[in-house]
Amino acid sequence: MEDPAVPGAGVPPANGNGNGNGNGNGGSKGKQAAAKGREAFRSQRRESEGSVDCPTLEFEYGDADGHAAELSELYSYTENLEFTNNRRCFEEDFKTQVQGKEWLELEEDAQKTYVMGLLDRLEVVSRERRLKVARAVLYLAQGTFGECDSEVDVLHWSRYNCFLLYQMGTFSAFLELLHMEIDNSQACSSALRKPAVSIADSTELRVLLSVMYLIVENIRLERETDPCGWRTARETFRTELSFSMHNEEPFALLLFSMVTKFCSGLAPHFPIKKVLLLLWKVVMFTLGGFEHLQALKIQKRAELGLPPLAEDSIQVVKSMRAASPPSYTLDLGESQLAPPPSKLRGRRGSRRQLLTKQDSLDIYNERDLFKTEEPATEEEEESAGDGERTLDGELDLLEQDPLVPPPPSQAPLSAERVAFPKGLPWAPKVRQKDIEHFLEMSRNKFIGFTLGQDTDTLVGLPRPIHESVKTLKQHKYISIADVQIKNEEELEKCPMSLGEEVVPETPCEILYQGMLYSLPQYMIALLKILLAAAPTSKAKTDSINILADVLPEEMPITVLQSMKLGIDVNRHKEIIVKSISALLLLLLKHFKLNHIYQFEYVSQHLVFANCIPLILKFFNQNILSYITAKNSISVLDYPCCTIQDLPELTTESLEAGDNNQFCWRNLFSCINLLRLLNKLTKWKHSRTMMLVVFKSAPILKRALKVKQAMLQLYVLKLLKIQTKYLGRQWRKSNMKTMSAIYQKVRHRMNDDWAYGNDIDARPWDFQAEECTLRANIEAFNSRRYDRPQDSEFSPVDNCLQSVLGQRLDLPEDFHYSYELWLEREVFSQPICWEELLQNH
Repeated sequence: MEDPAVPGAGVPPANGNGNGNGNGNGGSKGKQAAAKGREAFRSQRRESEGSVDCPTLEFEYGDADGHAAELSELYSYTENLEFTNNRRCFEEDFKTQVQGKEWLELEEDAQKTYVMGLLDRLEVVSRERRLKVARAVLYLAQGTFGECDSEVDVLHWSRYNCFLLYQMGTFSAFLELLHMEIDNSQACSSALRKPAVSIADSTELRVLLSVMYLIVENIRLERETDPCGWRTARETFRTELSFSMHNEEPFALLLFSMVTKFCSGLAPHFPIKKVLLLLWKVVMFTLGGFEHLQALKIQKRAELGLPPLAEDSIQVVKSMRAASPPSYTLDLGESQLAPPPSKLRGRRGSRRQLLTKQDSLDIYNERDLFKTEEPATEEEEESAGDGERTLDGELDLLEQDPLVPPPPSQAPLSAERVAFPKGLPWAPKVRQKDIEHFLEMSRNKFIGFTLGQDTDTLVGLPRPIHESVKTLKQHKYISIADVQIKNEEELEKCPMSLGEEVVPETPCEILYQGMLYSLPQYMIALLKILLAAAPTSKAKTDSINILADVLPEEMPITVLQSMKLGIDVNRHKEIIVKSISALLLLLLKHFKLNHIYQFEYVSQHLVFANCIPLILKFFNQNILSYITAKNSISVLDYPCCTIQDLPELTTESLEAGDNNQFCWRNLFSCINLLRLLNKLTKWKHSRTMMLVVFKSAPILKRALKVKQAMLQLYVLKLLKIQTKYLGRQWRKSNMKTMSAIYQKVRHRMNDDWAYGNDIDARPWDFQAEECTLRANIEAFNSRRYDRPQDSEFSPVDNCLQSVLGQRLDLPEDFHYSYELWLEREVFSQPICWEELLQNH
């Protein structure tokens, strides 16, 4: 039997003829094969995706990046000239209203008076005058940088001015202007007639959205030093954005409608990056970020009488250490490039040492990143992307004898492992279904019949089974979703006896109600934009243009201008990916907590819109290069560009980029997309098979090159759920990845994920699984949201006195014909009152 722990197991042993196939010329052929392999790896090394070592990335996952970074990403570098324009509009207006003073010198009452005057002057007919006043307001929201000396001052006054603007009603005024611009058919038609839409076509919209984004982002940010009035304003603002105020829909729905209108091609001039950024921040502000989600989850479990959570997943991951990537080259050395037989003879001791090294779980052994990667099979390589070879080898290791163990000085130090905290990072979990399945198998084996869902009766079962059931019950985990599904089943069975469900009017519930009927269009639109922004997407003539708010009116002429625009376009796409990935993840997590079928409804439409292959397409690139991309020019970022004089840019300075170890937004986007993929596929065998069909294993394995614990964890989770479908040969050649899954991913007792031969869901059950889920979702939506007011289950008033005592509104001319009505409807009609009451 072949040992799965030995890399290249299954290679025929050396024999007297020189190779394993009994051919006398095997020695020379083996050398030729090895030489060809080395040459292939030399070319592969030159084109390798990430041939440099990747250190452990010091990345802290959170709701968003730093405050300055989030504000700077609102603007493209093409817009930098408009900062001066905003300042000029403000100063011209300010001089006509206030004499001899600057904005920072005014008292608060005088500042409020001036803002009120600005809002009055905003209500003019002339678009040109209205735009100038809006730019003056934008300059205030940007921090009146002309009167500041440092970036810290700009950010401070930006927050101060935004709170002041909100308290004076600026957001409501700009919301009305936004409605006008969205309905501006003239702007839409002129943009449709243009062969190429540029940044000039969205000037008014960009100014309005920038002011609203700055107000939302500055008020959303909480600090301990904030005065009491600011905290009150924050809660008031959150309520206004969450609920329907003045018979208007929640603000997020307006932004969703802008996204769908943009994707339909009716409004190609919409600045989609600003719309998506504002939509993401509004959803985060109204529904809450990750910490708020955790608090809500704890609160909801307490309300349902469930045990408290054992851990906070994000906090656990923060304490985890990144693993070295799985080995490619060492396995390749034996399995595909068999060494000459002369090297195989007399090496049993070396093979035994290699086996010992491979069996030890050296996941914490930090060595060169790409010197230890596994080979993908031919089938996996073909699927990795457009015929590209996905093996990443290191020539130095290949030129050495692959069976020679490393020198003692290079052996991993055991002290490092001893110093690292031992034990599994996660508490094991067991579902109720797992306990029932275990007892069903045990009863069939020992007593020949089953007892259904009874998990308490253990009569006739051996003592070890009793202990096993006791251990399983100790780790049983009941989720909020389990309780919600059970309650939904009871409501469907007994609608009359249980009465009408009381649904709390939370911001999440109101948002779902508003999104319900257009939710498929919203999801399709977001995925269309995500596809257009993905770096792996090819330029197509029929794809949507997401660069309308970054391309200048006049295209660059010099090389320097072209490089600057290229960096700006790449940065623009990265910000779009970041906002969509974070938005979708937040929506899924909040809807899952609010009700599991709301989550499943959104998930199904994402799956139907090909979200799973889209995410895999996104990761089918050089992820290490994407995460370490330097598509930013720090001197052009806000607020730096408003304070310092712009230095002379050169091609060398643009190519050098910044000195950051990685790009925060790109790593954030990758983790969000992996979390999104996990949520779509968890406990869904049909969707897991999509991962297998699209051959995601080699794509995901390449993402393990990035040494960041959270990203690696979600990659390993995705590999774990499909391991049993990949076959024994894949597991044999990926033992280090299997070890990493054992060490880092939560254990589910009785989950035979690694070596299971009996698949839980057979291929012919996949369609039925999704259809059953869809039927449950439709029943939930119909019962809770589509039920008419006069339902057949509505209570009926059977009291004669109260029925006859009700006041009815009659037509004005009824008194002219009431005698005729009495004769026709009452006196001439025999009525049996007892029978009438019995029928009702």
